[in-house]
Amino acid sequence: MVDEASMEVIIEQIQSRLHDIDLFRENTARFFETHPDLTQPPQIVHSVKSRIKNLEHLREKIHRKSSTEDPITPENIFDRITDIAGVRVLHLCQSQFTQIHSAIKQKLDSQDWILYEQPKAYTWDPESQDFFASHDLNVEVKESLYTSIHYVIKPREDSPVSCEVQIRTLFEEVWGEIDHLVNYPEPTDSVFCKEQIGVLARLVGAGSRLADSIWRTYSDSSEK
Repeated sequence: MVDEASMEVIIEQIQSRLHDIDLFRENTARFFETHPDLTQPPQIVHSVKSRIKNLEHLREKIHRKSSTEDPITPENIFDRITDIAGVRVLHLCQSQFTQIHSAIKQKLDSQDWILYEQPKAYTWDPESQDFFASHDLNVEVKESLYTSIHYVIKPREDSPVSCEVQIRTLFEEVWGEIDHLVNYPEPTDSVFCKEQIGVLARLVGAGSRLADSIWRTYSDSSEK
């Protein structure tokens, strides 16, 4: 836990950078909303959401992530909490992720963005694990059945400003919204809800595979 006096100093430190963080969030979202390779027909990016984490949620997260052995301080706040700004990119089919990942890599190769840490793919599905690993992502199996790809980017290496970019399909977004409803900020105690969330995750997996199959069939027929 962080004492209240320290918390207020940390919040003041965040607020002093909030304009720069929000500007970077806005520019990051616009990149995905306007990139010609992602928005020209057939459109790869379905939609983009973005937000700045509200201060109450930030306070909760700082308390949750801070410990006596590894405290969060005004000096390390931007190293420890990297999702103050968040951008979520939604697409229809898992296979479309390849083009989104390629656009991100081009941005990184040009050093317009810098990676704060190695991107992670969270999933529970063995087939998805292989797919994400083929893109040189660190794959982490989530018992919670959560599926999403996370990048943490910065405008330059020495900047305190960062933005978390999440990439997921619309199916995964629906699952995530329902899971968030029943498991955030505290996990549900309902055994029935837990079982139903598990069933929904498997339906989402099946739906994603079917969507990919439809996309491949459509692409093949369009090329003939």
